[in-house]
Amino acid sequence: MPKDFLKGVKDEYDVVIIGSGLAGLTSANVLARQGYSVLLLEHHYQLGGMATWFKRRNGHIFDISLHGFPMGMIKSCRKYWTQEIADSIVQLKGVRFENPQFSLETTFDRQDFTCILREEFQVPDETIKKFFDTARGMNFYDDQDKTTRELFEEFFPGRDDVVRLLMEPITYANGSTLEDPAITYGIVFSNFMHKGVFTFSGGTDKLIGHIKDELLANGVDLRIRSLVEKIELTPDRKVSGIVVNGKRIGCKTIVSNANLKSTVFDLVGEENLDRRFVEEAKAVRLNNSSCQVYVALKPGEEIDYCGDLLFHSEHKGFDIDAMLSREISSRTFSFYYPSTRPDREGPGRSLVVSSTNANFEDWANLPGDEYERQKKDLCETTLDCLEQYVPNVRERADHVEASTPRTFQHYTRHWRGASFGTKFEGLAVSKALPEQVGGLYHAGSVGIIMSGWLGAVNYGVIVANDVDKYLTPAAAGV
Repeated sequence: MPKDFLKGVKDEYDVVIIGSGLAGLTSANVLARQGYSVLLLEHHYQLGGMATWFKRRNGHIFDISLHGFPMGMIKSCRKYWTQEIADSIVQLKGVRFENPQFSLETTFDRQDFTCILREEFQVPDETIKKFFDTARGMNFYDDQDKTTRELFEEFFPGRDDVVRLLMEPITYANGSTLEDPAITYGIVFSNFMHKGVFTFSGGTDKLIGHIKDELLANGVDLRIRSLVEKIELTPDRKVSGIVVNGKRIGCKTIVSNANLKSTVFDLVGEENLDRRFVEEAKAVRLNNSSCQVYVALKPGEEIDYCGDLLFHSEHKGFDIDAMLSREISSRTFSFYYPSTRPDREGPGRSLVVSSTNANFEDWANLPGDEYERQKKDLCETTLDCLEQYVPNVRERADHVEASTPRTFQHYTRHWRGASFGTKFEGLAVSKALPEQVGGLYHAGSVGIIMSGWLGAVNYGVIVANDVDKYLTPAAAGV
C-alpha cells in the first residue's frame, strides 16, 4: 500500500499554508506561536521551496541557487525564528567581478562601493552620495514610472561600466532589468549596501532542520508529498477548505506560498474572481528562471580563495539579453569552502555552484536527447570557464550536474520554472487577493521585491499579521 502522507490529519484547521518556501514557513511559525492550529502542506519530499538542497554520492550536499541576503536577516531570524539560526548567519568576505571592463573585489557595502566608484571609476563624491541617498530613500509608495535605466542615466549618463557594477548583482539576485521600476532596484540595492552580503553557515539542510524543529515545537502540523489540488469557497466567496491528495480538509484561512499565477488560476479559478482582477493577474509578467551547474571536488581537494561570489562575464558591456541567452557569456560562481559548509564527519567539502539567468523558452520544448546534450554542454562550458579560477577542475571534480528552468518547473511547480517569481506588478495582485476571496492570502513569489531570503521571511510575517487580524476582528478594532 502507498504511504498515506495525510494519516492523522485533522478535519479542520484555523490556517492552512500551501507551500514551504521561507515565506510560508515563517507565516506558519508566527501564527502557531499565536496559538492558531496550522497545517503546512508541501508537495515536495522536503521543506524549503527554493531554500533547499540535494544529496549525491560520496556525501556531497548541494545548496540550490545563490543564497545571499542583507544583514537585516539576523534580526528577522532572531525575532521570528531562533537565536541559534540568527547566530549561524555570517558575512561574505568578498564579492568579485571579472569582466572586460574591470576586475575588482568588494565587501559590497556602501563604504567600499563609495571608494571604488571614486577611485576606480572617477565618479565625483557628490554624485556618489546623492545616488546612494536617493536609492536609500526609495519606498513602494514612490513614483513607479521611473525605470532603473532612467535612474542610472540621471546619475551616471553614458557610464555602462558603472551600471554594470551597480546592476549586475541585483539582476542575479532577483531577475530585474533596466526597464523595471527604479524603486525595485533602489530598495533591494540599499538593503545590501547597508552592511554587505550575508549567508547561512552550515548549509541549507542545517537551516531547514532548525526551522522544522521550531515549527514542530510550536505545534505546526507538517506534511510533505501533499499536493493541494483546489481551494474550496463558500457561496459568498470565502475560503472553506482545500483538497489535497484527493482529501478535503476544512479551514478558516489559507496562506498560499505557491506561485502567484498558479494560486489564482489553478487553485482558485478565474470563474470565482472579479473580471478586472483576473485581467490584472493575467497581465502580471513572470520573472525569468535560471540554469545552474553543481560541481563537487573530491574529498580532501580544496579551492584557493576566489571570493565568495564571483560575477564572471566575457561580454563587452552590461547586456540583459546576453545574460539570458543560452549562448552563455555571464555566470555567477558561488564558492562553498570547507568553512562555509563544514563536514560533520570530516574536514569539510569544496563545492562550486554556477548560476546563469535563463529563458524558459530556450529549454522548454527541447526533445529528450537534445535536452540532455544541451545540459552536458552547459556543464562542459561551465568547467571551461571555472578552470580560470580552479585549475585542473576536471581532474579534481568528483561530481558535476546541471539544472535548467525545466528542472525548477518540475520540482517547484512554478509556472515556466520562474525561480525569481513575478515582476513588480505581481505585488499589487498578491496583496489584493484577500479582497477577492475572504481568508485567502498570498506570500512570496514576487521575487523582484525580495532582498534574497530576507524579503521572503518579512513578507511571511506581514501576511501572518493580516491573517491574525482576519481571525480576530475584535482585536483589530473591526
